Amino acid sequence: MASKPASRPPEITLRGIALGCFITLLFTAANLYLGLKVGLTIATSIPAAVISMALLRNFKNSNIFENNIVQTIASAAGTLSSIGYVLPGLVMVGWWTGFSFWMTFAVCAIGGLLGVLFSVPLRRALVTGSDLPYPEGVAAAAVLKVGSETAAGAAESKVGLRVIIAGSIASAFYSALAATQIATAEISKWFRVGPAGTGIDASMSFALIGAGHLVGLTVGLAILWGVVLGFGIITPLLTYLAGTPDAAQAVWAHQVRFFGAGVIGVAALWTLATLIVPILGGLKDSLEASRSRKAGNELLAIEEQDLPVAILGLGLMVLIVPLAIVLYEFLIAGPLASLTWPLIILGIVYVIIAGAIVAAVCGYMAGLIGASNSPVSGLGILGVVGAGLVLAIFVKPHVPAGAVQHLVAFALFLTALIFSTATISNDNLQDLKTGQLVGATPWKQQVALMIGVIAGSLVIPVALNLLNQAYGFAPLEGAAPPAPLAAPQATLISTLAKGVLGAGLDWPIIGAGVAVGIVLILIDALLGKLGKRRVPPLAVGLGIYLPMGATLPVVIGAIIGRLYEKRTGTEVAARTGVLLASGFIVGDGLFGVALAGIIVATGSGTPLALVGEGFATPAIFVGLAVFGAILAYLYRWIARVSASL
Repeated sequence: MASKPASRPPEITLRGIALGCFITLLFTAANLYLGLKVGLTIATSIPAAVISMALLRNFKNSNIFENNIVQTIASAAGTLSSIGYVLPGLVMVGWWTGFSFWMTFAVCAIGGLLGVLFSVPLRRALVTGSDLPYPEGVAAAAVLKVGSETAAGAAESKVGLRVIIAGSIASAFYSALAATQIATAEISKWFRVGPAGTGIDASMSFALIGAGHLVGLTVGLAILWGVVLGFGIITPLLTYLAGTPDAAQAVWAHQVRFFGAGVIGVAALWTLATLIVPILGGLKDSLEASRSRKAGNELLAIEEQDLPVAILGLGLMVLIVPLAIVLYEFLIAGPLASLTWPLIILGIVYVIIAGAIVAAVCGYMAGLIGASNSPVSGLGILGVVGAGLVLAIFVKPHVPAGAVQHLVAFALFLTALIFSTATISNDNLQDLKTGQLVGATPWKQQVALMIGVIAGSLVIPVALNLLNQAYGFAPLEGAAPPAPLAAPQATLISTLAKGVLGAGLDWPIIGAGVAVGIVLILIDALLGKLGKRRVPPLAVGLGIYLPMGATLPVVIGAIIGRLYEKRTGTEVAARTGVLLASGFIVGDGLFGVALAGIIVATGSGTPLALVGEGFATPAIFVGLAVFGAILAYLYRWIARVSASL
């Protein structure tokens, strides 16, 4: 039972590692761009599995285990790119002007590797020893089994690769057309409504349409409620009360967004609170399962072999060294230099303790509701508030007032490390569920995810620097054209860090958002009991907090996706729709990063422009026609090809 069958095909191969790393680089860049643009990222396991099966099928000895390793490596892209929810905050608060390659790499790599180490001991209880659904892990396993074991599945994989490529090309093409200014990228108008003011905004972005398709109708409609609240009620009301109907855009930016932050904060914390009891139960089961196995002295089947505990302990001790080095480098050049070593010790203890906790929380959340739907932003909020409180209580009284900015930055830096741990923990157990269902070796997947962490960590600093230099982030004054990236989660978390450490927040407007968030939580719970479609409060908060240009296309994409699935009505068609939506995100994201490189190289905010501002009105009609035609054609095309499979 414990011996490895001689006929078992190889799992980790050089070509699999190379392909997985290549996919990771592409999806990490695309996902990072999407996260900074709209505050959402997508799971990359399924499109990675489809690409892997379509390409590796050309080799006679390829197998389901090798394809599983490829998707495990590439899945790091869907989660590690969420570092964009925190790390840009260091630029927003003015502590960094850019992203040092090695410092940024170290934050992502150290935190990500800790996420793997902390989540390994949870596998037996939360994966093999529980009935958690693991929706994305089960779906990825189904795709691997169908694509690797049946002729029909092989044909579907080939079509799936074509669909991803077609979606990417279409998305990149429209983004390039918009960059020439022949077609518009966004339609925006702020206006008066009697004594009040509001606005309407819509981006023509295939990435956002794809994100809407992937998040689904329930989340899409909840975001729509947030848009209605933010732009249809709160903004007009505040402009009316202030007597400033012509300042609607400023009112939304400086007041309504903080209102939305209050909704997001309370909704994220509530979601986490509802998971406390199941998480504690899962940890209890993990300990009991471990004791039972030790008492029985049973040999483990290959499908149950994790990285040894001794290796995990050694890995943790080894990682403490680079962790101490990056903390030293962060502290030594600022006003906290005199407290460098006490703060290093404090930081190491906080990262390890908080990291172990978030690993358990994220592992359970991934099993319960999926990695993409897990409220990891809530863990970011808890992380920065926790770090801020620790620093405010134990450090702030002993440093000069001028050191507050460094304290804020240090709180964000610690949160970034913890957040990297959280995102990879969120992903690891989902991948291990896929592996369990296909009969893979757990320790090999755990090694593969470490490889994915390193690959993703290499591309994130480059992409962040390009995006920062080319676009800037919304809260910064004088951000370069074109429109700055909203970076919503990073804005919220950096704002909380400043508030906790005494830099000031508009607490009344945030408190009003918290109150509305509580009402939304109650409404959502009531709808759940009545068996009606729920309205996730976190999604409503995003609808209030984000620019309408970023949220309205998500709503439209969710509706289009639902109509498509209802019309086609097959699982094959649904999977094909997911791949098209993923392609939209990849194409738009990669072009966005490439355009950033051109902007930085040329020093022009519009380096591809072929026409001037005088063409702005015709560009709207050109954009609507081209965007709508491409979208309609592609959805009709995938409906036809899905029906033929």
